Amino acid sequence: MRTREILEENELAALAKKCRIAAEKNQSEAARELGVARQSLVYAEDHPDRSFTKLRGRMIEKYSPYKVRGPVFLLEKK
Repeated sequence: MRTREILEENELAALAKKCRIAAEKNQSEAARELGVARQSLVYAEDHPDRSFTKLRGRMIEKYSPYKVRGPVFLLEKK
């Protein structure tokens, strides 16, 4: 991964899950460490259409060497 990269919500969700698995944490362990319900973690990983961006960012920052900055909103002319 490059030093700076713009990710879409589905990519952010996949990366959060990948980081947790690489850290050898199951969903229950990660949920306890992050102070959230296990179901919230499941939604953050498996449902990118749901608004769990902050939790995804926390997961990536906890289980990888990356810092998440954002959100980024891009405007396009109609």
